[in-house]
Amino acid sequence: MSGSGAKAAAEREEFVSFFPQIVRDLTEGGLGHPEVGDAVARLKEVLEYNAPGGKCNRGLTVLAAFRELASPGQRDPESLRCALAVGWCIELFQAFFLVADDIMDASLTRRGQLCWYKKEGVGLDAINDAFLLESSVYRLLKKYCGERPYYLHLLELFLQTAYQTELGQMLDLITAPVSQVDLNRFSEQRYKAIVKYKTAFYSFYLPVAAAMYMTGIDSKEEHDNAKAILLEMGEFFQIQDDYLDCFGDPELTGKVGTDIQDNKCSWLVVESLRRVTPEQRQILEENYGRKEPEKVAKVKELYEALGMRAAFQEYEESSYQRLQELIGKHAACLPREIFLGLARKIYKRQK
Repeated sequence: MSGSGAKAAAEREEFVSFFPQIVRDLTEGGLGHPEVGDAVARLKEVLEYNAPGGKCNRGLTVLAAFRELASPGQRDPESLRCALAVGWCIELFQAFFLVADDIMDASLTRRGQLCWYKKEGVGLDAINDAFLLESSVYRLLKKYCGERPYYLHLLELFLQTAYQTELGQMLDLITAPVSQVDLNRFSEQRYKAIVKYKTAFYSFYLPVAAAMYMTGIDSKEEHDNAKAILLEMGEFFQIQDDYLDCFGDPELTGKVGTDIQDNKCSWLVVESLRRVTPEQRQILEENYGRKEPEKVAKVKELYEALGMRAAFQEYEESSYQRLQELIGKHAACLPREIFLGLARKIYKRQK
């Protein structure tokens, strides 16, 4: 393992090993409580099933950015614990969105296991479980950061990001209702709006912005500069996700892609619509957003015929170049390594 690989593995181990503490923080006061003990036991189960198991990129980004930005005086053990806790807040935030998202999309698997709502005895009770995951975020923020000068900034950041992500989810849902396939709704402009709000704010801006606030960087200019880079990165990440949904290996991604069946406004369908002949568009009209395996296969065949694998590779290269330019332009006062480290994690990924 390379030096950077060993460092990444050690950081991940440090982060993951903090999770049992997070569970204790959120449950030990209530387990065995005469009134709410049973509900808190359920919360423990919800946390342990839905929060771990992912790549933890968002939580690890908080930690990495905090270490890059913190002055020696800000690196005391207590501040590091706060950074670990805020990292887990973002992972719980992510779990809250995913539990709800899987219900809305009628997904089957997530991170290589059954979706939470698909587990026997859970069903639509998972909606309340998602609410519990969300409220856990704010309980942790208060416990670890309540006395810190940046507490209000973090609170407002999480609340604003939740709103942005929910707007993005709503755009996604109304652009692609499961029962009505209308390819005219799928434009590049709408696609970019969905991606920015549904994914980029919470997956890329939120972890870095949290670390910035925790290290006393709170000027609008600095945050706008970081946002310019991170939203571009978030757009690329989602396009890559759309590509992997269709062409990725489920053994690696941990999930079976359903974007075609779910009538999703995906990068692949938006790009295909710009390239199709009238005959090919007819194939999309007749087969996109349908559950039958043979119809899904026809859409995939069309993607292959239109050269969408090569189109993605080309997009990946040009996006990486654009990102380097943005980092050069906007990262004057912030350590470039924060952005370059993130970029290295996501470009050419397989899962």
